[in-house]
Amino acid sequence: METKKSKTGGIIGTLAAVLLCGCPGLFLCLFGALTAANLGTYSTQLGDTLGTGTLPQWTGYAMLCAALILIAIPVVVGFVTLRNKKPKVVATNETLPPTA
Repeated sequence: METKKSKTGGIIGTLAAVLLCGCPGLFLCLFGALTAANLGTYSTQLGDTLGTGTLPQWTGYAMLCAALILIAIPVVVGFVTLRNKKPKVVATNETLPPTA
């Protein structure tokens, strides 16, 4: 008789990967897209001096690449932990008893 394997650990692992990698990846993707579109502005104040500027576009493209990796992690974790594994067939060289 086969026993059904519990997938609770896989579900918990997938949810943890989504919360720790997927959500930050989506936010980084949004921020990277805005920076790549040259909309990433910043302002600094050092003493009485106020400075403003825009982030370089290459940083936006780097953020988009990092975001794609972070978004792919929960997909891979979910696939690996929740797939149905086929049982391994063990080949034996034992002789079978006669059937008749």
